[in-house]
Amino acid sequence: MSDRFTTSESLLDQVDPHTFRSVMGSLPTGVSVVTSITGDGEPRGLTCSAVCSVSASPPLLLVCVKQPSATLAAIHESSVFGVNFLSAGMADTARTFASPVPERFAGVSWTAGERTGAPLLDSTVAHAECILTSSHLAGDHQVLIGRLVHGEVSTARTPLAYWRAQFSEVHAHPAA
Repeated sequence: MSDRFTTSESLLDQVDPHTFRSVMGSLPTGVSVVTSITGDGEPRGLTCSAVCSVSASPPLLLVCVKQPSATLAAIHESSVFGVNFLSAGMADTARTFASPVPERFAGVSWTAGERTGAPLLDSTVAHAECILTSSHLAGDHQVLIGRLVHGEVSTARTPLAYWRAQFSEVHAHPAA
């Protein structure tokens, strides 16, 4: 090994939070609101950009949720969650669900998912209803794996994206 490389132990903790956010912010992501319901029927939700597919067979996806979180507690309590893929024009909704306000659902139109009861926001690009299959601790987050049990897509809407600390719209470009 070259002298310019150090041992793996000495590499740990050399990246500050600003650098991490800058590097990860260079990858545009979709914007979602992950939702669940408490045992008392109260909706919970948070903005999440860490969402991806895991498997098509069975249909699994993952979301990453920072601890502690009332939404995370509701997901563990109910074993269900919804993933609402936000449409262009829903940046205010993303900001609301990312804020510390307690009444995030005030003024937000939603319905209970037909399979899980998880809150599904109106006017989204798509939504997925999931049953929690596993949860894994990863740093200050939990990685939740959910099995998709129902989903719907709106082909008339375009998605909201987040890139370098700004919301933007995604536009399709026809193949050349």
